[in-house]
Amino acid sequence: MGKMMKGFAMLGIGKVGWIEKEVPKCGPLDAIVRPLAIAICTSDVHTVYEGAIGDRHNMILGHEGCGEIVEVGSEVKDFKPGDRVLVPAITPDWNSLEAQAGYSMHSGGMLAGWKFSNFKDGVFSEYFHVNDADGNLALIPDGMTVEEACILSDMVPTGFHAVELADVQFGDSVLVIGIGAVGLMSVAGASLRGASRIIAVGTRPVCINAAKGYGATDFISYKDGSIEDQVMELTGGKGVDRVCIAGGDVSTFEAAIKSLKPGGRIGSVNYLGSGDFVNIPRTEWGCGMGHKQILTGLMPGGRLRMEKLSSLVASGRLDVKPEITHVFHGWDHCAEALELMRDKPKDLIKPVVIPD
Repeated sequence: MGKMMKGFAMLGIGKVGWIEKEVPKCGPLDAIVRPLAIAICTSDVHTVYEGAIGDRHNMILGHEGCGEIVEVGSEVKDFKPGDRVLVPAITPDWNSLEAQAGYSMHSGGMLAGWKFSNFKDGVFSEYFHVNDADGNLALIPDGMTVEEACILSDMVPTGFHAVELADVQFGDSVLVIGIGAVGLMSVAGASLRGASRIIAVGTRPVCINAAKGYGATDFISYKDGSIEDQVMELTGGKGVDRVCIAGGDVSTFEAAIKSLKPGGRIGSVNYLGSGDFVNIPRTEWGCGMGHKQILTGLMPGGRLRMEKLSSLVASGRLDVKPEITHVFHGWDHCAEALELMRDKPKDLIKPVVIPD
């Protein structure tokens, strides 16, 4: 490991390219990791092309990946160089007050558990830094591919978090808005939690086919009319018990509220990249008294969550392979993969780059 490394970076809003930086230094609790595979996220698109978290200059992109440890700090107990590890997109500071309060993803401030490609260089580089290695890394289970490990960084925990926020229960009817890679994991999570009916909103055939495999029972398209009208038609005017939002924009909450039964709950994990306000229809919200709850959140990170979710894959309870539609070999494909996520061609769910 030399002193310098290359990374695929945001140069400014709407601009990306390769830059050279110093290899990050390893603190006593930390680890330096060499990526084995990385994945592009729609959040990278929001960050680069919409400036959703503000202008960033020469910041290495990426928060989804897995890797091999090349260095650990003097106080790291459970990992060593050579270990192949899962790396969550969210890497909290586990000794923070926010973590002790149960909101580790906001350790140090709102969204501050999201470090990679937010206020710290991300994983699209020859080496990257992981804080609190014992609390944030997990070993890749035997037999799991590096492509599958990438999906566990963000797509699985984020999609499942929408289900957790919505508090899906046995027998519930669930509406999943947006069935890209995250929404597909919301479908899978709702099915694992015992939903009796899962209505999925999406249009791309590759996503619809994957959603069927994960347990979706009905499909609607926003191109065929309003989401809420179609939901009401499917449910005989009753609406659904739960809504998981994994796509759309600030106006999507309107359709969610209108589709929800009184006493129902909305769980949103959607990254709202633009817009100033969220639209909530007053009357359909029961004039504020309809017991229609809205919960939003950043996915939890950390080792325990990685170990639990990876055990679902290792045991065969969850198959993430349908998420992976494009695999590239070589760092030079990063820009191409980013463009794919921006353009969303019909055959795309998730691109993975293996830096051979």
